[in-house]
Amino acid sequence: MKVRESELPGIGQKVEIVTRNQDKISIIIHDDGRRELYYFDENDHEECVTSVQFDDAEARQISAILGGMAYKPKALETVEVALDDLIIEWFKAEAGAAAVHKTIGDLDVRQEYQATIIAILKKNQKKQLNPGSETVIEEGDTLVISGEREGLKRLIREKLTALGA
Repeated sequence: MKVRESELPGIGQKVEIVTRNQDKISIIIHDDGRRELYYFDENDHEECVTSVQFDDAEARQISAILGGMAYKPKALETVEVALDDLIIEWFKAEAGAAAVHKTIGDLDVRQEYQATIIAILKKNQKKQLNPGSETVIEEGDTLVISGEREGLKRLIREKLTALGA
């Protein structure tokens, strides 16, 4: 598979992919979170056959499906046994969520949910790698969390969505 990335100033980023079967797709990731996916004619890689647009949530759901988080192919069972149920999830703290304006320590993420916040992407795009327990979570922060699936689902539901507040 060949992958070529390029910046689109004022728009976002473009990723062109040509698979082993010589299928070509392009993905445009807009700065506002939208994604556009284009599929090209198999005989003419300059001729777009169809396109589809996704919002951020739709794109992440499709990514999870393609990545095997919704259905696990039998061929990957040995990998899953090695990793057990360990996953990494990216989730944006919603307005009104219980975690907003609280520290990581206040949330007791490790003890209560058996999870670890491994990074935070702040609204101003500043990255915090391996944030400490004193780090305050703000509305719109994207948390990169690792742990077992069930604990992460509970953490997201109870602390990072407005419904859990």
